[in-house]
Amino acid sequence: MFDKKDCTVLTSATLSTQGTFNYIKSRLGLAEDTDELLVGSPFDYTKAACLMIPDDMPQPNSEGYLSALSKVFTELGISLEGHTMGLFTSYSSLRGVAQRIRSTLSASGVQLLAQGVDGPPQQLTRRFIENPKSVLLGTNSFWEGVDFPDGVLKSLVLTRLPFQVPTDPIVKARSDQYSDPFNQYSVPQAVLKFRQGIGRLIRRKGDKGSIILLDRRITSRNYGKAFLESIPACTLTPCHLNNVGQISSEWIQG
Repeated sequence: MFDKKDCTVLTSATLSTQGTFNYIKSRLGLAEDTDELLVGSPFDYTKAACLMIPDDMPQPNSEGYLSALSKVFTELGISLEGHTMGLFTSYSSLRGVAQRIRSTLSASGVQLLAQGVDGPPQQLTRRFIENPKSVLLGTNSFWEGVDFPDGVLKSLVLTRLPFQVPTDPIVKARSDQYSDPFNQYSVPQAVLKFRQGIGRLIRRKGDKGSIILLDRRITSRNYGKAFLESIPACTLTPCHLNNVGQISSEWIQG
């Protein structure tokens, strides 16, 4: 396709991984000498975004995992009076959290909007914009392409690093093309989606909010560095599960 054109421009905020275009060029079959331009973010993330990674988050296969997830969304939903979106990689986890937090949020006047439970993505996006006093829980559709007006989204929660399911036939077929499929394909692909997810929060100058990462692999595994280095430098703030709401509120009001 590219050979038939005199010039083709590919532009996106999420084409690079770890500061290079090597992965996307490999995926698209582009020549090594393809012209490149990497431009930094126009936003000062150290002033716009507070990044929190709770040090007491349990592992996904532990008994208290869903309860811990639910605590985070309850804390944020009540402290910020909604204005919170959670990005999931599993419908099962999303439904489990929704079931646990709905009545508590409702008692505080906060609406819960859960994808696949309260409506399809387009409808939930509209309802969230119309009534930001809501907690929105979404999966794949909300990791990219959604843009909320000023003041609607104040806190973004990423429940897991967005790795694809390795047993998926398409993922497996693509992975088989690499000598080191995890590091050459799985990690870069997840990093791109991670960047897209992070990009839902700060959309324009003046936006301010908190980002909460609930996957401890980002600090405990070697590949976690690739994720953290892929996003603009934020203000990293120590926290626990029981104070993410308070810290977020103080940051946004400060």
